[in-house]
This record gives sequence, structure tokens and C-alpha cells, in this order.
Amino acid sequence: MGKIIAVCNQKGGVGKTTTAINLAACLAVAEHRTLLLDMDPQSNATTGLGINKEEIESSIYEVLTQRKNGPAPYQFKNIIRNSTTIKQLDIAPATTDLAGAEIELVNVLAREKRLHEAIDAVRNDYEYIIIDSPPSLGLLTINVLCAADAVLIPIQCEYYALEGLAELLNTIRLVQKNLNPRLVIEGALLTMYDGRLNLSRQVAEDVRTCFQGRVFNVVISRNVKLSEAPSFGRPIILYDIMSVGAENYLNLAKEIMQNG
Repeated sequence: MGKIIAVCNQKGGVGKTTTAINLAACLAVAEHRTLLLDMDPQSNATTGLGINKEEIESSIYEVLTQRKNGPAPYQFKNIIRNSTTIKQLDIAPATTDLAGAEIELVNVLAREKRLHEAIDAVRNDYEYIIIDSPPSLGLLTINVLCAADAVLIPIQCEYYALEGLAELLNTIRLVQKNLNPRLVIEGALLTMYDGRLNLSRQVAEDVRTCFQGRVFNVVISRNVKLSEAPSFGRPIILYDIMSVGAENYLNLAKEIMQNG
């Protein structure tokens, strides 16, 4: 059964999508069958793997809202695309239509379980399923947390880094208590780290104090190549394998594989 890891932080600009794309790619090149699921209406994880949104006929939106595919509703397997660049990597894409799903599902029974029910049909096909969550704590994120086995929390080494984390952790606790008791925190991931700056070192210390033993050993250094790669529709290991960013994410994948 595949392990489902949600990359989640309601604060934008923390390296959430960058982490989801590159972690999935690194797990796949390590010969692990991996699925990247884009649950963010901005659909940056989709375009970050070189998929043209204009060419997408069906996405996670159709699955969550149970749009008809002929006589039957769309199934998760209907929307999965094979990566054209990494053999072991698939993607379940998103489009901006996904933004409307929260409104459409408001009056639906067990709406917070829609993703969990849909993804169960394919989880045995993969060793890892990485979910890029939206930068909010709305219904889409609740669906992600209900479907996931673990949460990876990227935290940028900047001022206000810990702002809003209490709200996220409280949401995780509520989901654990009421909806998904198997959910655990995989770890906090320090991103945009610059060891030359006192601020980065101080934030890293604060995060390690806050999470006490649940912070990844690897940190993601501030790296220009990581910022450039999405505009070419490539994960960092295909854009510049020799970059610091590629080394960081390969080490993150290794750490996750060791964690089981």
C-alpha cells in the first residue's frame, strides 16, 4: 500500500509546491513508483512538470465533484497522466476549476472524505503519493489531510516563519481526533535556508525547538536553480542535477525512504 504524504502549509511562498514536485521526482528516480497529486487550484505542480493546462480534459476537480465520464462519474484512474521525462512518476493534474470545488461540495454528505474515497482505488499502484496542498485551511486541505498518512510541513527561514503554524497544527490535531486517526507529522522541512544569515540560523533553531525531533536533518538551501526550474517545466534533478537544490531534494527523498 502506497504511503500518502501531504505537503502542507497554509502560508504561501514557503516552498510547498517546489517541495512536492522535487520530492516526487527524486523518489521516482530512486526507482519508487510515485504519484504527484496537485490539489492546489493555482495548479503550479501541474505546470511545474511541463503539463499545459489548456490541454487537460479532466483533472482532480472532476473526480471530487463526481462529474460524469460517459454514464459513470470520473474515477481517479481517469485523470492520471504519465510523466514524459521520469519513467516511475505519474501526475494527477489540477486546473483553476478546482477553486469552485469547495463551494460545490458545501452541502454534500461526507464532503471531507471525497479525496480519501477516490484515492483509495489507486494507492496500491504506488509506493509514494505526494500531494501538493492549497495555501489555505479550507475544505480542499481538509480533504488532503483526511486522505494522507503523513504531513510534511515546509517552513521558510524568514521573518514570520512560525506565524500561522499554531492554526495548522490545531487543524491537524482536529483531523487526527475526528476524521483520520492514522495521520502523523512526517516532519518540518526548513526551506530557503542561507547559513550566512543570522536570521536563517535563528529561525532554524526556533523551528527545532517548536517541533522537537520532528525536523528533517536536510535543509533546502536558497538556490537560484530551484527558482528557475519550474519555468522550464522540469524538476530540479532534470534541470540541473549538479545544483545544491538537486542535492538537497535527493537527500530529503533518502531521509523519507529511511523513515519508512
